[in-house]
Amino acid sequence: MLQERVSGVLLHPTSLPGPHGVGDLGADAYRFVDFLSRARQRLWQVLPLGPTGRGHSPYSCQSAFAGNPLMISLEKLREDGLLTGTEVEEVDRSNPFRANFSWAYWYKGSRLRLAFERFRALPERSPLKTEHGRFCHQHGRWLDPFAQFMALKNRFGDISWLDWDPEFACPDELGWASTMHSFSDEASYQKFVQFIFFRQWYALKAYANERGIGIVGDIPIYVSLDSADAWGERAIFALDEKGFPKEVGGVPPDYFSETGQLWGNPVYNWDYLKSTGYQWWIERFRHNLSLADIIRVDHFRGFEAYWSVPYGEPTAVRGQWRKGPAEALFFAVEKALGPIPIIAEDLGMITPEVTALRERFCFPGMKIMHFSFSGQDGFNGLFYDHDKNYVIYPGNHDNDTTLSWFLTLQPWERDQLLAYFRCDGRDIVWEMIRFAMASNYNTAIFAMQDLLNLGVEARMNLPGTINDKNWTWRFSWSQIDETLMEKLSCMTVLYRRGSTKAGMKISL
Repeated sequence: MLQERVSGVLLHPTSLPGPHGVGDLGADAYRFVDFLSRARQRLWQVLPLGPTGRGHSPYSCQSAFAGNPLMISLEKLREDGLLTGTEVEEVDRSNPFRANFSWAYWYKGSRLRLAFERFRALPERSPLKTEHGRFCHQHGRWLDPFAQFMALKNRFGDISWLDWDPEFACPDELGWASTMHSFSDEASYQKFVQFIFFRQWYALKAYANERGIGIVGDIPIYVSLDSADAWGERAIFALDEKGFPKEVGGVPPDYFSETGQLWGNPVYNWDYLKSTGYQWWIERFRHNLSLADIIRVDHFRGFEAYWSVPYGEPTAVRGQWRKGPAEALFFAVEKALGPIPIIAEDLGMITPEVTALRERFCFPGMKIMHFSFSGQDGFNGLFYDHDKNYVIYPGNHDNDTTLSWFLTLQPWERDQLLAYFRCDGRDIVWEMIRFAMASNYNTAIFAMQDLLNLGVEARMNLPGTINDKNWTWRFSWSQIDETLMEKLSCMTVLYRRGSTKAGMKISL
């Protein structure tokens, strides 16, 4: 699909409408697929689907493999007979344009435990229990330690595993199995929750695929220190004997930041991973390719060389570049899985070596229009590449909305942009969408906020900040009408990114 001319929409499932605090995998997700299909889109791009911690960032998950329980649809559980109608009738009546994570965590958590008790009461040979057994067997390698990790997180009040009692913080200690026996019920509950999440996600993905829509997933290069992976697979990370990182990831100082960015995620022990044939990464890609048809790999440049900062440093200034596995990793993955459909997030400080690595495996790179239509040099001509192997976005989840970005440009930057597009700015967002659609690049993807022509209130994330707005934006079906659907559909067909029917009238 990445070698065809296609377009799609970027929207995380938590940004969907819905009754229970956050968007989920229920009726509104299926309605969104129908919207994409009617608008002749071919891709639905989502952010990482893992369980989030404090701050709710999809890029700081408690597992590289598990799913986010908040995305589970309670209505779907009612359809399965695990909840009653009265048990799902309560509705979050706070701001419909903001996710209410705390309410959803409480409400959905209580209902999931009710559903679990009903599930346990089912006959052992019931279809749902048989399906559950197959799931647990198939995913046991990551599911068992994750369930144990979450059971202990619950036992210790959600504090970091580094602060647990020593016998729990070290899962390979003598007597571990007998110690965990007392937490078996909670671990079983955690497995049930994951079973339900994946059951609902696979059903939604199948529905999208049947309508010609592929899912674009997302893999962050790093995982959180407070994760089941760092707790249970310490050898693959650069950790000391107590589990603390020796070095953490980030990016060096640049034009945008004098002190760089300090992410705090443990970096990998690439020597150890190499000795295993990169098995953990192979399994991570295998797993994510069951969840998505295409995978966007965040911070792709970190596979060629990564900025590593000594643990405890207040900023990223004192870091240094270290060589990553480069092509050895992707050769191993392709040997095991065959060619993998990857979008390489190659933004930021990109060297010829990073570009060569991406091109060696024919991975599409990314073009962000906001970055190329602002700055001292004005329009930099990036979009006249002869290379079609890119995905173009006006902006993505880390950018401001296109409308807000335009309104905050310097006057001379705005004048340059308007002169380039030969317009007065009243419809600048759709002029930029049109430009991306018409571009030479194979793939064009648009943030839902831009299709709705929304301002700064709809920004998904402001990198480097922790606040009560990040990751909370949601849309409402009242913002979508037939005019929007027809406009997107016609533009898609006009620029040969979607099929057309004989005699179809194209009107923009």
